[in-house]
Amino acid sequence: MAFFLLLSALFALFTYGSVLAISDRFSDASRSITSKPFKLQESWAQYSPYFPVEEYSDPPKRCRVIQANIIQRHGARYPTSGASAMIVTALSKLMSATNYTDPSLQFLKSYTYSLGTDDLVPFGARESQQAGKLHFSRYSSLVNHRQLPFVRASGSERVILSATNWTAGFSIASSHVYNPKLSVILSEDLNDTLDDSMCPNAGSSSSQTSEWLLTYGPPIADRLNKQAPGANVTSTDVYSLLSLCPFESVSFDTPSPFCNLFSNAEFRQFEYSGDLDKYYNTGYGQPLGPVQGVGYINELLARLTGKPVRDNTQTNRTLDASPITFPLNRTIYADFSHDNQMIAIYTAMGLFRQAAAPDPTLPNPRRNWLASHLVPFSARMVTEKVLCGRKEYVRVFVNDALQPLEFCGAGKDGLCELGAFVKSQAYARNNGNGDFNKCFD
Repeated sequence: MAFFLLLSALFALFTYGSVLAISDRFSDASRSITSKPFKLQESWAQYSPYFPVEEYSDPPKRCRVIQANIIQRHGARYPTSGASAMIVTALSKLMSATNYTDPSLQFLKSYTYSLGTDDLVPFGARESQQAGKLHFSRYSSLVNHRQLPFVRASGSERVILSATNWTAGFSIASSHVYNPKLSVILSEDLNDTLDDSMCPNAGSSSSQTSEWLLTYGPPIADRLNKQAPGANVTSTDVYSLLSLCPFESVSFDTPSPFCNLFSNAEFRQFEYSGDLDKYYNTGYGQPLGPVQGVGYINELLARLTGKPVRDNTQTNRTLDASPITFPLNRTIYADFSHDNQMIAIYTAMGLFRQAAAPDPTLPNPRRNWLASHLVPFSARMVTEKVLCGRKEYVRVFVNDALQPLEFCGAGKDGLCELGAFVKSQAYARNNGNGDFNKCFD
């Protein structure tokens, strides 16, 4: 593990030099693709680059933040190996056409697919580094040489490298006065509160996403097949080709030509696929979704109250029992995770509840369940412990959007009394009310 951490650190240092040298081509060039009535980069669901959903709000003047608990998704990555295989299949069909009747497809005559799989891309490394800089700036009053952030990461390489990019950004922002380290890597083959791998009986979102794909995919496939005679593109291929817009854009730090193949309306349809996926995979639409976030919630409660972790679900009890691998006296905690796990944590906490489950055939334009707002690349939830006079409170932000926390009596300022917040987390404190056992029955 020590050798792997050294390699990770060296990679991170190399990345910082190259990433900092990269211009803002993606941001500059994207002005042309976001000048439409909607922001294209924010229509890519879980593949959207990070953006703040709202402007961060300071606590009331009589209050001050005394602890910050950060959980953050890894930065932008290449497609997973499974998604990559489907992309290659779709591309081979589109590129087999005898000719192209639409000018937007002409680039395919000299196109070569060159994306990797699974790994963090330089743009994603920069996202994580910028987050570290931001968090130092926002919470610098909590830091001194005896109080450095305590940092953990789930065991995927892209998650580990996101953590070390974050620590480097934190260090850079402090002029290298404060240099936090990645202290704990949680194996994804063992108990891990930062990965959704511990509920084998949990279902998937394939039924709902497939139903939606069969609703919006055929017209797009028909259009592409007319523009590329002989391609025989299917609805499944349509999703893969749409995904090339975000994947190539973040990988090459410039807008992909695939972004020009689809309309705003079609990207909105693509976005809804991600919304459905997150809701029915580890969100409220999955009976065993919220329970997968219980372990982290119980760790969060331990940090907020300064009391030992009480949990019988995903926690690694050996690590959580040690003050070295799970200290209870830090002012900043930073954990690095995956999007599906963060969705499980949101739902275990009770955030983003829906009056009605999303319809797999008809999007609600007024929905607040938007994957791009919940888990874009480098998404983060921050739970602040706030002192107001002699009373302690909790505030929760998701991508800088202050959460209402009605379930524990918060007002417009988002402040919830610490005791009320702890009490509101009965589902987690009761180990998921028996749901965790259902993962294995």
